Amino acid sequence: MNTSTLEKMRKMKFFGIFHAFKSSMETGKTNDHTADELLALLVDAEWDDRQNRRIERTIQYAKFRYKASVEDMHYHAERSIDRNQIMRLADCTFIDRNENVLVTGSTGIGKSYVASAIGYQACMLGYRVFYASTPKLFAKLKMAKADGSYIKELAKLERTQLLILDDFGIQPFDAQSRAALMELIEDRHGKTSLIITSQLPVSKWFEVIGEKTVADAILDRIVHDAHRIELKGESMRKKRSVEPAKSY
Repeated sequence: MNTSTLEKMRKMKFFGIFHAFKSSMETGKTNDHTADELLALLVDAEWDDRQNRRIERTIQYAKFRYKASVEDMHYHAERSIDRNQIMRLADCTFIDRNENVLVTGSTGIGKSYVASAIGYQACMLGYRVFYASTPKLFAKLKMAKADGSYIKELAKLERTQLLILDDFGIQPFDAQSRAALMELIEDRHGKTSLIITSQLPVSKWFEVIGEKTVADAILDRIVHDAHRIELKGESMRKKRSVEPAKSY
């Protein structure tokens, strides 16, 4: 009877209940609980399993470059990272308010790690996140223009509650990429959130975007009321070459 019940659980994809009930049978603990307690245990196991699988799917969808964690971040004074600010951002209420986060600093200082750590936290809390290298994303959008999938790609990006644009401004925007950026920002403005990382200070973004009218419109939507994180200090890559570190 129990074998048949387990098989039905598996086929119905009640994997949490399946494993919890199977474990209880194998350890002989099914008789240690009342019917109500056993039911609660099985339901909790199924709930936890589904939550964990949902988080895994969300993280896979996000396509982070590497795994990052707010808890593993280094809050050294010379890097100018405000722990309180990071913790406030980690609760992800800025996403509910459709606010942006701008992370700037020199190469190797840990901008991508900070952005990814906040992104991972957002995934854990159930937000739909997508991480992209800015040059690669806009190269992909150019290809989408050519093959007719451009609108579909923009719609996919618009559905994400948090879009992380890494390495923004690493190369100047040409006319096609600038137009795509304007569409992307316009579609998301006031409805979703961005995290943007850049080697350049925000004051230099105008030059990178180019074309005064478009740059003004884009920056007005990106920068207004955005949370700023300006990292300073020595490149973490150089530090790791001298003294290995597990995180940023």
